[in-house]
Amino acid sequence: MEFRNLIYKQEAGLGIIVLNRPKALNALCDDLTGELGELLSVLVKDPELRVLILTGNSKAFAAGADITEMMSKGTMESYQSIIKVHQVFDFLEEFPVPTIAAINGPCMGGGCELALCCDFRIAGEKALFALPETGLGVIPGCGGTQRLAQIVGPTNAKEMIYLNDIVQAAKAQEIGLVSKVVADDQVMDEAKAMAAKLMKKPAVALRFAKESINCGVKMDFITGKNMELARFTMLFSTEDQKEGMKAFYEKRKPEYKNK
Repeated sequence: MEFRNLIYKQEAGLGIIVLNRPKALNALCDDLTGELGELLSVLVKDPELRVLILTGNSKAFAAGADITEMMSKGTMESYQSIIKVHQVFDFLEEFPVPTIAAINGPCMGGGCELALCCDFRIAGEKALFALPETGLGVIPGCGGTQRLAQIVGPTNAKEMIYLNDIVQAAKAQEIGLVSKVVADDQVMDEAKAMAAKLMKKPAVALRFAKESINCGVKMDFITGKNMELARFTMLFSTEDQKEGMKAFYEKRKPEYKNK
């Protein structure tokens, strides 16, 4: 698959999506998010895909949205554009395999909102995070007001969104915005190391765990608990559940077939 604004490669069950607008510091645009949605629609059907990493380059993950593309839009045009972004971001958030954002440099505005859709965020020491939209007369429009508050809590989210302060990597880890901070040149290695650990786990169990957690976050406690109950029970029809428990009983490493 070839795209203008993305690079995709896959190796032994690990998919890597690279945002590829280097001259614009990977700022999001309609074409890029459209290509991302198209790529995800293909990858979701790939039975060999086990983990997905989303990254930029050494200079930037994504320095916001393309303001030059946005500034002249009217109400309906901006709505039609942003609703498509919501569809792609929601798709990424619910993607059935674990997702990791590997972040170097600026991760701003829409770029930060994109990273929030991933299960994990690994940042380089010089990574920078911000949601500057209120300083431009708008608010985060790609789900950022909701996802950020869920991840870092409403007070930290309001501080970032109201004040537009740039949050450095160490602070981002402190408030729970990122999972881990490593040296800038180790970000992708760390993401791949996490992916390797995830790929050793039974795929169906990870998928159902993700569905249950996301359901509970988005809905109420009882609905989330009922999702957990349903998914827990369904796993007893899988070969991996039988293998996992048998291996535990026999004190050996399980050999999962992801079935």
